[in-house]
Amino acid sequence: MQEPERGPVTQVEQGHATCWMSVLSCLLLACGYVGSLYVWRSSLPRDHPSVIKRRCASVLLVSALSPAVVKAWIHWADFRVDVSVWELMGVRLAGLVPATILPPLLTMVFYLGPLVHSAMDNPAGFTGELQSALDVQSWRLCVGDAVWLRNQVVAPVTEELVFRGGMLPMLVPCMGPTAAIFTAPLFFGVAHFHHVIEQRRLHKDSMSVILLVSGMQFLYTTVFGAFTAFIFMRTGHVVGPVLCHSFCNSQGLPDISSAMQHPQRSSLLFSYLVGALLFLVLLFPLTDPFFYGAIPVCSLAPPPSSQHKATASRLVRVYTERTQAPDTD
Repeated sequence: MQEPERGPVTQVEQGHATCWMSVLSCLLLACGYVGSLYVWRSSLPRDHPSVIKRRCASVLLVSALSPAVVKAWIHWADFRVDVSVWELMGVRLAGLVPATILPPLLTMVFYLGPLVHSAMDNPAGFTGELQSALDVQSWRLCVGDAVWLRNQVVAPVTEELVFRGGMLPMLVPCMGPTAAIFTAPLFFGVAHFHHVIEQRRLHKDSMSVILLVSGMQFLYTTVFGAFTAFIFMRTGHVVGPVLCHSFCNSQGLPDISSAMQHPQRSSLLFSYLVGALLFLVLLFPLTDPFFYGAIPVCSLAPPPSSQHKATASRLVRVYTERTQAPDTD
């Protein structure tokens, strides 16, 4: 008579243990990523080429090890999956073409205002902007620039692979896809607080200013992290978040204050508004799983309704057995 009573408790305890292990594994990845930046001791600023090269090597190593962390977590949690760890982390071929095109297009739609703003300030207009984007010589100069490589290539690839591809598969079984989308970015946002250490070391600003800037950075990196986590969960690919990340790094935050002071303020603000509205309208259509096939990471999340029904069934069975048990007194 006691076994049915222990079953639900045991499963709940196992679920809590899995969740704790998921959070600790994500914390391990985040600490490993940030900690690798400080393995190399140097008094040089972060934008010095030698510092960039060493740090890029460190985060690339951590990113290469992240599949091993996910693999170990799957083994510990005793999950049965029919796909490889790389596919769970969004590295797969099915749906690769739309995953490479549609999410970046969606991000560009959101940046319609800043793109129009840049074209207005270019003496050659939209044609000049297009020619600049397609200029081979400009791209060669970029590839030879260590700062550009860090911001546009290494940081997007490694951060998305670790903070989205590595963390989301471990969080989804614990809290479900929706909650995971809003939880994983917290690790990403907190990870950026390491800039406080460098700013303090260089004595560029007062501590209050440094904390204010870091707080703002935490806010927008967390919001951006939720967006790329959403893209990852909807497409099952890491390439979309990487390209979106790279594009946003190149554009920075939309400069609305500058747009407010522009001679063509009305038309410019209208483009900002249109871009934001189109982004909201296209957010779900352009990330529809129809374009990308079955999403491997979603296989880790059992249907909530099934869980609730199973739990309710167990409770009803226990209650029935208790009430129908013969009175021994």
